[in-house]
Amino acid sequence: MSNISKLLSCTQKLGVRSYSSEAVKLFANRDFLVQNPETKITTLPNGIRVATEQSFGETASIGVWVDSGSVYENEKNNGVAHFLEHMIFKGTEKRPSPNFIETEVENMGGNLNAFTSREHSAYYMKVLKENIPNAVDILSDILQNSKFDQKLIDDERHTILSEMQYIQSQENELVFDQLHATAFQGSPLGRTILGPVENINSITRNDIKKFMEDNYTGQRLVIAASGAVNHEQLVQQVKEKFGSIKAGDAAPRQLITNEFVGSELRVRDDSIPLVHFAVAVKGLSWSSPDYFVLELIQTMIGNWSRSIAAGRNVSSNLGEVVATEGLAESYSTFFSCYNDTGLFGNFGVAQPGRVDDLVCEMLKEWQRIANACTDAEVQRAKQSLIASSLMQYDGTSKICESIGRQVLTLGRRITPAELYLRIAEISVSDVRRVARELLVDVSPAVTAIGSVENFPDYNFVRGWSYWNRL
Repeated sequence: MSNISKLLSCTQKLGVRSYSSEAVKLFANRDFLVQNPETKITTLPNGIRVATEQSFGETASIGVWVDSGSVYENEKNNGVAHFLEHMIFKGTEKRPSPNFIETEVENMGGNLNAFTSREHSAYYMKVLKENIPNAVDILSDILQNSKFDQKLIDDERHTILSEMQYIQSQENELVFDQLHATAFQGSPLGRTILGPVENINSITRNDIKKFMEDNYTGQRLVIAASGAVNHEQLVQQVKEKFGSIKAGDAAPRQLITNEFVGSELRVRDDSIPLVHFAVAVKGLSWSSPDYFVLELIQTMIGNWSRSIAAGRNVSSNLGEVVATEGLAESYSTFFSCYNDTGLFGNFGVAQPGRVDDLVCEMLKEWQRIANACTDAEVQRAKQSLIASSLMQYDGTSKICESIGRQVLTLGRRITPAELYLRIAEISVSDVRRVARELLVDVSPAVTAIGSVENFPDYNFVRGWSYWNRL
């Protein structure tokens, strides 16, 4: 059987739709796509999923991904998921202090880190292969036996408030928090991850423990690993260390709705010399069949900054216009996915006198892609997206993160073969169809901070989504 036949057979077994012969012809390295390490997934009796990809080497990345983030909070305890992430490293009975944990990890030559997002939390390590059992023990200990000492909780409030102060000094961070607040008004996604100051100052030990008991249950945990890891051995280690975690119920994510609201939130602060803004529309969820089409549109719209060496010689049509006419200090295209929705749009930084032209050109580009994009630019963008996407399969840390996220959001792992084929088969008509559905004649969510006196009125921004300014 040929490699391509094996590949198509493999994708069909996974329940993936069939692909056109034209897409198959685009393979550059068929052996890599077919022979990439298999992702093995085992579900334990308490619902915990153990997912691994074994490869050659001396190191491994391992982590615990939890279907728990700020979207599962309420107004009263908003910020508790992030607070929990901070407190998880503060000590257990076996490892009584943060220094004890840090020293143990450093003595192994490893590293330990964590993050909290709106939908997920993760705790992950990178270690030598012989230290994988130690890593499992550390992760299981901090996730099941953390003491949550009240004095350390009170001390940590100052750290989180300092983190909040830093984030609020970063205009790009502030714009995206405000964008979620206006786009998802009254919805869990509209709340910030850190929570308001009053919550940070009032969250108690009981709040943290209750949130953990409710959300850190077996059916909502994925333990992912990549690199020099043996699947069967890891499954046995996880059974021993995580077997006492109760199964609990599946995450109630389907019951949490987040309606997109076309709206505007602008904050005038003339002490900020530039305008920082975002214009966004309702995007797609993780599981949308058109996920990669919208990623391709993101690639086509592109990014640009005065600091890049390319100047006006960029592949993006919008980037060339912005560079040639001097419309911005920088702009980027973002695509944020969630379980039931998403955000897609442009972030820009511009002089107050040029910001209206920049916004207009951005929405003009949306229309152009929806109505007049060419096969040549679609093919060029496909090659760029394939390259950047396959780079996510390089390195154990990237692979481990990708396994954890995909198993949580999709229930399976997207193989390089499937990824390649799904991008390769995208046509001009697919791009135009998705762009027309999402980017044309829509009411966007708009946020802006800085010297916003000349920022265009919302009605103009809304109008530019279906007609061009002369």
